Amino acid sequence: MMDAIADNLMLDNALSVAGLSAYIKDLLELDKQLRQVWVMGEVSSARSHRSGLFFTLQEPDGSAAIRCVVWGSQLQKLVQVPEIGEQVLVLASIRLYPKRGDYQLNVWQAFPAGEGLQALRYRQLRSRLEAEGLFHPDRKRPLPPHPQTLAVVTSPQAAAWGDIQRTLRQRYPGLRVLLSPATVQGEQAPASIARAIARVEGDDRAELLILARGGGASEDLACFNDEGVVRAIACCSIPVITGIGHQRDESLADLVADVCAHTPTAAAEMAVPELASLSAQHQQRVVALKAAGLARFEREAEALHMLRSRLGRLPLSQHLQQHRQALHWQEKRLVQVTSEQLRNARMHCQMLRHTLHNLDPQRVLQRGYAVVRTESGAIARSSAQLAPGEALSLQLGEGRVKVQITEILE
Repeated sequence: MMDAIADNLMLDNALSVAGLSAYIKDLLELDKQLRQVWVMGEVSSARSHRSGLFFTLQEPDGSAAIRCVVWGSQLQKLVQVPEIGEQVLVLASIRLYPKRGDYQLNVWQAFPAGEGLQALRYRQLRSRLEAEGLFHPDRKRPLPPHPQTLAVVTSPQAAAWGDIQRTLRQRYPGLRVLLSPATVQGEQAPASIARAIARVEGDDRAELLILARGGGASEDLACFNDEGVVRAIACCSIPVITGIGHQRDESLADLVADVCAHTPTAAAEMAVPELASLSAQHQQRVVALKAAGLARFEREAEALHMLRSRLGRLPLSQHLQQHRQALHWQEKRLVQVTSEQLRNARMHCQMLRHTLHNLDPQRVLQRGYAVVRTESGAIARSSAQLAPGEALSLQLGEGRVKVQITEILE
């Protein structure tokens, strides 16, 4: 009985989300001190929109941040337009955005307050690393044309990891992809990324490494400007591609990497060729090789025919012997050239056949892997999609088997 009374009292006193937001909104916007407030901070990100300028102010040490907006009608009145890396003093009022439950500053005026500490530290670190030669083009290494094993350093929960897997699977079936998980945002990210790169080095299987993260605000990508991350990339023994989802700014990780892509998907496309293109190139080379060999053979045969005709018109003299020798040399040269072309053609075709054979998905299964399909025929990619008691079909290197799930392990 008492529990029922308590439940009724809790329901009577409960607020809706909209009601709570409205209450907090009134507290903030009706406070006289917050109607007109001066705030100083460093601009860590800025984005122009047709409705105005959206930017973020943060403490120099990154310990606190607040979103700000200058509406379009107010932009022309600003003494200083906020730019990334600058420290500004703004006059604003507090507003609550109920849909997200966020509060922000509606800025009326902004004044310059010097270069931001974060921007100054970035510029000093970049100059020092550049003086050491870490960004010099001569340090850039070429990417392997046909890698068999590739490592990815990113968060396993990030969309970037899914984008990279999907792109690699479509372009280059049979590729072995290793994930070295890392935190790619926050205070722990720099050390986590450096450890993930070292883990790839210690494994010693990958021929290429992709360091990736999806898009985000500049403050979210600060870990890619960390000196420890830059030096870990510089010391990596295999080529590194960065695929960090930002296009406005270039991070120090981008500068030290062997190749820089603007997105994780673009990094995956740079890492491997497209199997369909390889097959088309192979066919084109076979056709061109046959045509070149036939044209060379026809030219040599025509020259040989001309020599025989001239020989038939000459009197029997010492010139006859000279032309016979020339004819013999021409025949010998024709045989050598044709044999050499055919040998080169066979070697090239054998190399291309070996490459295509290595890319055959069936070979992946023969190495001990299996393709798991549900009863509907769809490929099972996660244990979260399955349930105990469900029947599965396993495609092995030789044959298929049917199994039933008895337990799902985390």
